[in-house]
Amino acid sequence: MLKGIYNNVDFYKKALDGTWERNKAITHNIANENTPKYKRKIVTFEDQLKSSIANNRISLKKTNEKHIGNGSHFNPKVLEDKTISYRIDGNNVNIDTETADLAKNTIMYDALIRQVIGEFDKIKNVITEGSK
Repeated sequence: MLKGIYNNVDFYKKALDGTWERNKAITHNIANENTPKYKRKIVTFEDQLKSSIANNRISLKKTNEKHIGNGSHFNPKVLEDKTISYRIDGNNVNIDTETADLAKNTIMYDALIRQVIGEFDKIKNVITEGSK
């Protein structure tokens, strides 16, 4: 039973890592709203999570060659949005879009945190109920 819980926690960890990277990109975009020729950054990671669900596993990053695993790892992709800018200075950041994306990402991050708390509550219940 605990193996399934830890798999869920690993999945949520990767999703949290991706949303955190997206948060950094969005705040960077907002900070550079008035920087000439700045192109907004976007972060994609959902496809990697979907494929890990399909494969029924999450690969963790090896930080040492002696660690167990195949060495593949979850890596959110930070991409530069090179779409045409309608601004004279070449900047393609739309502050309204960025603030909406930031709010959406914050809601997702909070929901994932609640899921992780729920997983640890399950572990806590197993331990406390098992000791009775």
